[in-house]
Amino acid sequence: MEKLSRFIVKFRNQILILAIILLIPSIFGYLNTRVNYDLLSYLPSDVESMQAQKILGDDFDLASVDELVVNGMKDRDVVKLKNEIKKIDGVKKVYWRDDVLDITIPKEAIPDSLQKMLYSDKGSTMMIITFDEGTSSTRTMNAIANIKKVADKDCFLGGMSAMSEDIKEDLDHSMPIYSAVAVVLVLCVLWLGLESNFAPFVFMLGIAFPIVYNFGTNIIFGEISYITKALAMVLQLAVTMDYSIFLLHRYQEEKLRHPGDNEEAMSKAIQATFVSISSSSITTIAGFMALCAMRLTLGRDIGLVMAKGVILGVISTIVVLPSLLMIFDKQIEKKKHKVLIRPMVKLPAWIINHHKAILAVFFLSFAPMVYAQAHTQSYYDLVANMPQSFKSVIGTNQLKKDFDMTTTHFVLVDDSVKTRDVQKICKQIKKVDGVTNVLAYEEFVGPGVPSSFEPQAVKDILNNGGKRLLIVNSDYRPATSKQTTQLNAIDTIIHKYDKKAVIGGEGKLEDDLINITNIDFQMVNIVSIILIFVIIVFTFKSFALPIILVATIEYAININMGIPYFTGTVLPFIAGIVIGTIQLGATVDYAILMTSRFREELSKGKHVKHAIGSSIKHTCTSILTSGLSFFAACIGVSIFAKMDLLRSMCLLLARGALISVVCILFVLPSLLLLCHKFIEKTTKGWPVGQVEEGRISSEDEE
Repeated sequence: MEKLSRFIVKFRNQILILAIILLIPSIFGYLNTRVNYDLLSYLPSDVESMQAQKILGDDFDLASVDELVVNGMKDRDVVKLKNEIKKIDGVKKVYWRDDVLDITIPKEAIPDSLQKMLYSDKGSTMMIITFDEGTSSTRTMNAIANIKKVADKDCFLGGMSAMSEDIKEDLDHSMPIYSAVAVVLVLCVLWLGLESNFAPFVFMLGIAFPIVYNFGTNIIFGEISYITKALAMVLQLAVTMDYSIFLLHRYQEEKLRHPGDNEEAMSKAIQATFVSISSSSITTIAGFMALCAMRLTLGRDIGLVMAKGVILGVISTIVVLPSLLMIFDKQIEKKKHKVLIRPMVKLPAWIINHHKAILAVFFLSFAPMVYAQAHTQSYYDLVANMPQSFKSVIGTNQLKKDFDMTTTHFVLVDDSVKTRDVQKICKQIKKVDGVTNVLAYEEFVGPGVPSSFEPQAVKDILNNGGKRLLIVNSDYRPATSKQTTQLNAIDTIIHKYDKKAVIGGEGKLEDDLINITNIDFQMVNIVSIILIFVIIVFTFKSFALPIILVATIEYAININMGIPYFTGTVLPFIAGIVIGTIQLGATVDYAILMTSRFREELSKGKHVKHAIGSSIKHTCTSILTSGLSFFAACIGVSIFAKMDLLRSMCLLLARGALISVVCILFVLPSLLLLCHKFIEKTTKGWPVGQVEEGRISSEDEE
């Protein structure tokens, strides 16, 4: 490391030039990394709904389906609009009544089930649009945007592709705002915590390199989710800013030891900082990697991107930032002010003197907060909580109101099932609570069908690839208990006649999402705790300390995730899975920092209370600055985000950082004081300390 640090300092200018050059391919990689706006596509391929989606795409050209509601337009004008939409690149087919019956013939001649599906009582009609590619492919997104341009202002698209395009449009507009707000707020925190007026700007310049590199190297994954794209920058800013602070502080210390020799000072600073930030980053990386244990591959998407971002942050801090700090050394040293985030002189003594009361609160509230966290409600309906200004939401609401099409199920049965049995299936499904309409080819054959109606056109749509398609419209919203009961009832009916029948569509996808993520939540929590536990075991060679440190952070996580239970707030499903893991991995470093300082103070021969007091005093500034930086990076997004999913996740991250800081400053020292004998007996090489009786004052710590 000594040779490497000297190399970095000696060739710092060349390294900086290379770092700047590497930004060019990174920008190219960022621009060519596809963003996936369809969260349901991250479901495992072996679940029933995904198998159904594959059949719908391969055999029925229904990989992506949207509905266009047309208001106040005559049939001949609807046909013109339909023909214009068919010409748009990316549009596969457009289905409407003229595919089965000429518009010169009154719509009353259409069979009731089809007429009910295509026309509302309020004068609007609906056409079904399918696309060549998946829900959130670039080509489909462009097609949606062009349909909006072609369609009249009183036309509204409903469906997952339209929703994905609205999300894309919102993020393209909002991302620069999120980034700017995060940067400004973090700069404010750094200004409060550093004596230099100029250093915060150098830090921001330095952290820009790993952020751009991270976004650019995402091209190796082919695509990332829109959640990852929205959170990656603020999370990387939040969890890696500490590394820059460590390097600056150590550099300033080394300059005092090596006056007039900044190169030697920086070389020594790099050596010392590498050990601290590499150790600190391991727990953060482990927290993110735990997300890869999820069956819902969205976790892997977030985990890999963020773990990579932390690694790049460490490398950039060691390799690129030294050059910037030395270039701007004069400006950093010249422009100074009084540090406002300062050691809290009286706090350590207060905590030590009241540690029994703090522990009483900890033990009495732990179980209730665990209960509250476990009973916090989550939502899975991806449409209901989107901004009501989204055109796709307006369209979806109108489909519900005018066409009784809150959700559409696509039921696939084998072609070997007899026509009379399919008719029985349709008849039984219509009786299921919440089902408003069933559309199947078998509904259009037999008595009562007008001779002017051509069933072959419907057959081409509904019978393909050895499968028969039944389109079932539901009045229930996805991801609700009523929807689950309805799907179970339909599932029971179809399996009487075909053991291999499957159900696709948004409702079934979200039903599978609920089942998958319930397991994922438990799995990710267990994996993250085990990983962090093992890391702390090796760090301190202790059995007691991993239990104490993990318990402290888990307590903070339970408070953070339990608050919504008391406020009646319903969280997006993904928040419950990833927030705890991120909070554990990102803030357990604070606990390790304080515990390491406690061991150091004990090794100097101090009594336990004095060692704890000194640990609080000397680490509180770093912990506060880091925690507030984390808070600042995330809170801006929660304020300005339109989408509840992003707003909720960033609010939880911001609040979680502050709660972790409070727990580490108050609860952890109290636990260390309570368990010091247990720690001594179960930790290799732990200094033996004596506990003095009585209260201590702030002066006693010194």
